[in-house]
Amino acid sequence: MTEPGKHEFTVAGSRVVHIGRVVGLRVDDVVMPGGETAAREVVEHLGAVAILALDAGDAITLVHQYRHPLGHRLWELPAGLIDKPGEDPVDAAKRELVEEVGLAAREWATLVDVAASPGFTDEVVRVFLARDLSEVDRDVLGEEEADLVVKKFSLADAVEMALAGELVNGATVSGVLAAHAVLTGAAKTRPADAPWRDRPTRFAQRRAQG
Repeated sequence: MTEPGKHEFTVAGSRVVHIGRVVGLRVDDVVMPGGETAAREVVEHLGAVAILALDAGDAITLVHQYRHPLGHRLWELPAGLIDKPGEDPVDAAKRELVEEVGLAAREWATLVDVAASPGFTDEVVRVFLARDLSEVDRDVLGEEEADLVVKKFSLADAVEMALAGELVNGATVSGVLAAHAVLTGAAKTRPADAPWRDRPTRFAQRRAQG
């Protein structure tokens, strides 16, 4: 038995169970500290971006969107998958901001990276802070986006909503609280192109290989 914190969790074997449009599922046989292996189910994800668009009056834009796994609509930051091969995360964020809420931004920074649920999925969302906003024509690309309700909230109200349980999307809660920390001087942003160590890549590679 190795000293706690020193064991290397190597993979003795791996098998793909499902490949879907948005996620894949694999099962890894992981070597445990005692030498035995344990099966670990991993949901592979394309990775995603979310955008906290902050206007000159410290208001943010949220979308009310139906989320089928929970069975109801959630207030969330504009967000989307990094689903174009080789797409830069900032470019994906700019695209989603236009498509979902009809906004463009001149200033971009990285707020926070959020591992959705690292116990079973490699999904990580990068949340950007977008400022110096302007309105642009919104491209509605599908039935789901056509159903979105777009509304502005003060950042202070959004913080209260998060703490009251009215915002539950992980990237949204993290982004709202991180933006509040930045505006109050408690923290600083990172560059928009800051290194992203935990960006998911495996499922995108599977899709590219066909």
